[in-house]
Amino acid sequence: MSYNFKFDILLRYVPEIVQGVLLTLQFSVITMLCGLAIGLIVAMASISPLMPLRAFARIYVEALRNTPLLVQLFIVFFGLPSIGIRLGANTAALIALSINMGAYGAEILRAGFESVRQSQIEAGRSLGLTAGQTFRHVVLFQAVKTIYPALASQFVLIMLTTSVVSSIGATELFHQAAFIDSRTYRSFETYTLITISYLVLTLGFRAFFAGVYWVVFVRRPRR
Repeated sequence: MSYNFKFDILLRYVPEIVQGVLLTLQFSVITMLCGLAIGLIVAMASISPLMPLRAFARIYVEALRNTPLLVQLFIVFFGLPSIGIRLGANTAALIALSINMGAYGAEILRAGFESVRQSQIEAGRSLGLTAGQTFRHVVLFQAVKTIYPALASQFVLIMLTTSVVSSIGATELFHQAAFIDSRTYRSFETYTLITISYLVLTLGFRAFFAGVYWVVFVRRPRR
């Protein structure tokens, strides 16, 4: 059985592919920022001396990390309209991704905070630093350095996970691939090109994050 490869037929769909890439990046960046904001709140609650806050944080993390993202996405997009809350596909995708990222971000941030030795925190307080100053000058840099590789990997994972939101019609890269395939009937060429696009994005961001780590944490001048 012979098959004639015709990648040139995809050239007319370059604008759609570019649009899909840009929306995928937009989803990834917004999800990471919102997820980290949620994760920070949950992480602080998880190390709070108040038991109700710790319980809430644990329930949130376990519920989100132990259920499929697709189910969470469907609850936001298909479930919320049942109680009168209707969201567009892209908005629902961002909310579901951010809530999901919040659970993973909370665990990453909590691990970073707990990696700083208590003796260093006590030393900062003994020097007259306030709790905020101790966090900023003693805890923050060490915690970020510890969790930076995990955060970088999580960003790449989010970028790849955005392909799931095509199931509700969000117009990211994978959705554009399905659109192009439906017009050209060249499935092999279409999905090969999309695979290469994801691969280029992933390797590019891994190289970028590695460079940032080297500049900020390795090459950082000592004071």
